[in-house]
Amino acid sequence: MEKLFWHIVAGVLGIFLATKFVPGVSLEIIPGKSIFFGITLTQNWQILVLVGSILGLINFFIKPILDKITLPLKILTFGLFSLIFNMAIIWSLDILFLEFQVLTLFSLFWTTIICWGINLVLGVKK
Repeated sequence: MEKLFWHIVAGVLGIFLATKFVPGVSLEIIPGKSIFFGITLTQNWQILVLVGSILGLINFFIKPILDKITLPLKILTFGLFSLIFNMAIIWSLDILFLEFQVLTLFSLFWTTIICWGINLVLGVKK
């Protein structure tokens, strides 16, 4: 349970730092449309916690399974596919949440690097 908590903290912190320092990454409330399961989100920190928590949950539950499935590709590409895989996770959050926008491939790359670095610093690697 403690590992799940740190994955969520890493997700929230990674998204926060990416929105502050990476050009082309934004996280803003859309008035009248920012609703999550019937709860209206009115502050930017609420959507930040929501997107970061979803990222942490994906990294905790789904990513280990997909890491095992894509192991042959990671071996063939000397681990480079892991970066592409992590970029796909961030991109899926961009598609899932209208409030979270990653405009360019450059922004997506640096957002992924920031999230990876936060996970490394917090020690939440598998």
